[in-house]
Amino acid sequence: MKNIKHHNLTSLGGVTFHHPMAFWFGVIAVTAGVIAHLPMYMMGKNNGYKLVGMPMDMPMMLGMAAIIVGLLASLYGLYPKTMAMKNTKITSKIRISALDDVPLSAAHIGLLLAMAMAVMIDIMKPTALAFVMPGMTLEYGLKSPLNPNGSFPAAWVALSGIAGTVIGSFLWGWLGDKIGRRASILYAGIGFIGTSICGAMPDFYWNLGMCFLMGLAVGGMLPICYALLAETMPARHRGWLMILIGADVAGAYILTSWIAVELVPIYSWRILWLIGLPTGVLFIMLNRWIPESPRFLLLNGLEDEAHAVMARYGAVVVQEKPSAFEIESPIKGQWCQLIIPQFLGLTLVVACLALGSGLVLFGFNLWIPTNLRKLGFAEADTILRNAALIGFPLTFLVAWMYGFWSSKKTIIILGSLTAAALFGFIIAGDAIVQNRALLYALLVVPIWGISSVVAVLSVYSSEIYPTRIRARGTGFAAGASKAGGVAIISLVSFGITAPSMSTVALIGAIPMTLAVILVAIFGVETCKRRLEDITVDERSQKA
Repeated sequence: MKNIKHHNLTSLGGVTFHHPMAFWFGVIAVTAGVIAHLPMYMMGKNNGYKLVGMPMDMPMMLGMAAIIVGLLASLYGLYPKTMAMKNTKITSKIRISALDDVPLSAAHIGLLLAMAMAVMIDIMKPTALAFVMPGMTLEYGLKSPLNPNGSFPAAWVALSGIAGTVIGSFLWGWLGDKIGRRASILYAGIGFIGTSICGAMPDFYWNLGMCFLMGLAVGGMLPICYALLAETMPARHRGWLMILIGADVAGAYILTSWIAVELVPIYSWRILWLIGLPTGVLFIMLNRWIPESPRFLLLNGLEDEAHAVMARYGAVVVQEKPSAFEIESPIKGQWCQLIIPQFLGLTLVVACLALGSGLVLFGFNLWIPTNLRKLGFAEADTILRNAALIGFPLTFLVAWMYGFWSSKKTIIILGSLTAAALFGFIIAGDAIVQNRALLYALLVVPIWGISSVVAVLSVYSSEIYPTRIRARGTGFAAGASKAGGVAIISLVSFGITAPSMSTVALIGAIPMTLAVILVAIFGVETCKRRLEDITVDERSQKA
C-alpha cells in the first residue's frame, strides 16, 4: 500500500489536496459570492460608479454568506488529515543537499512563474491604496490634503488595511510552519478573491472592514512564498531568482499605476479592488505548479510526499548520518525561537531593516500621489508610473549583486541609496516642483529602490532562519515592515503629523540609515550558500 501511495503521489508531482471536494467547493462558493456583488457595482454606471448612500441588497447579503462558507470549506480542504506530524528515524538520516545540486528544470520555472504571479497580486493590493485614496476621499467626503474640510480622516482606510497586513503576516507565519507552505499560500489566494468585494461596498465603514480582511490575506501570502522558494530553489540560483521574483514589487507598482491611469477614469477607483476577482481565480488555477516544500515535508516525517516533490525537481532523497535536520533538533517551532542567542542579532537586523522599509513604503510612497497633486502635479499617477519604469531595469543589477556578489553588501548599498534620496527630498522641500528632472531622479530611488529593499529583505529573512521557524521568520520580517506602515499612518490618522513630502521623507530616512548600520555590524552572508550551512555557521558562532 505504501508503494502504491508513493506512485500516486509521484504521478501527481507531489501536488495533492487533503480534502479536494471541500477545497474546490470553497473556491466556487467564494467566487460566486463575489459575483453576487457585481450588480450593485453596475447599478452605479450612470453615476460614475459612485455607490455611496445606496442600500445593500439581498444578493449582496447572500454573497457575503457564500464567501464565509467558502472560506471555511476551503480551509478544511487544505488542512492536513492528520496534524500528528512528528519526526521519524528515517528523517534524521535524510540529506536534503541533493535538492541544491540539481539544475533548473521546467518544474522550477513553473513554480517561479506561479510565485511571481502571487507576489504581483499580493503587492498590487497595498500599492492600490495610494491610487484609491483620491477617488475614495472625494466619493465619501473624507478628510485629506485634497479635502481638508472632510468629515472622516481618509488615513483610516490605509490604517485599516495595513493593520490587517501586520496581523496577517504573523498569522500566516504560524500557519506556514503549522500546516505547510502550499496550503497557506493557496488560502491567501482565496482570501484575495473574497475581499475583492471592497470594490462594490457602498458604505464607507464596510470598506474599512473589508480593507482589514484584505490586509490579512496580503500580509500572509508574500512571506510564505519566499519561504517556499528558499526551500525549493537550488542554492547557486536561489538568491538572484528570488530577487527577480521580488522585482514584482516594482512590477506591481507599474501595473497598478497603469490601471489607475487607464481604467480608473472610466470605471472609478473601485476597479482597483474588483480586479482581485479574476487575478485571484487565475492564481488558484495555477495550483498544480505549487508543490509543498520538500524540506518542510521531511522535517515533519512525511517521507512519501517528500519523495514525490523531489522527483518532480529531478532530485532524490539520500540517506546519511548525521543529517542536516539534526542541526535543527534543539530548535522548537515557536515564535520565541527568533530571539534565542543564536538568532537575536539577526532578528534585530531584520526588525530594523523591515521597520525602515515599511516607513518608506507606507509613509513616503503611500502619500506621494496625494502630495504631488497638492503641489500642483495633476498628472501624479503618470509621473509615478514613469519613475517606476525608469528604475525597473536596475532590478536585474540588484539580482546579480545579491545572487552572485554579496547579499549583505547589496542590502547596505540599497539602504544607503534610499536614505540618501529621502534626505534629498528633505533638502529640496517644495522647491522640487521647479525642477522636473531632479524630481524624477529622486523619485526613482524610493519608488524602485524601496521595492528592491523589500525584495532583498524578504529573501534574506527566508535564508537566515532554519526550516522549523522559517515561515515565522519571513512572517516576522513582513509584519515588522507593515508595522512601520501602521506607525506612520497612525500619526496621520490621529493628526499628530501632516503627511507632507518632507515629513514622511524624514520619518523614513532616519530608521533606514540606522538599519544600514545594523546590517553592516550584525548581518551574515548568504550568497550561494545552502540553507543548512548557514544554520551551522550561526550555531557555531553562538557556541
